[in-house]
Amino acid sequence: VAALVALSFSGAIGLTFLMLGCALEYYGVYWPLFVLIFYFICPIPHFVAQRLGDDSDAASSACRELAYFFTTGIVVSAFGFPIILARVEAIKWGACGLVLAGNAVIFLTILGFFLVFGRGDDFSWEQW
Repeated sequence: VAALVALSFSGAIGLTFLMLGCALEYYGVYWPLFVLIFYFICPIPHFVAQRLGDDSDAASSACRELAYFFTTGIVVSAFGFPIILARVEAIKWGACGLVLAGNAVIFLTILGFFLVFGRGDDFSWEQW
């Protein structure tokens, strides 16, 4: 239960950084909210690989490696998107920094969720 509370708090902090990068009066543009799309599609390759992958406990499988590749591409794109927006002056660099901080916190929260609840024991996300 403590891990779930910590992950919830961490997610709230990350979303607060994202909202501050958008909603502060000095910044005032909401283009960085498109990063939310990356948050939602980030775990999808893992779910697909887990569903399609074989049940062997091999150290590596092609399906799992492809899922890691796609997930890495999604995470890198999420960090690159606000940098590109700041580069073309659609947002200010301060907003870009807040969005990047939010990205780091949110993606670490997603990683923590899979590390804590992905063990396959009695208390796992698979039961939900």
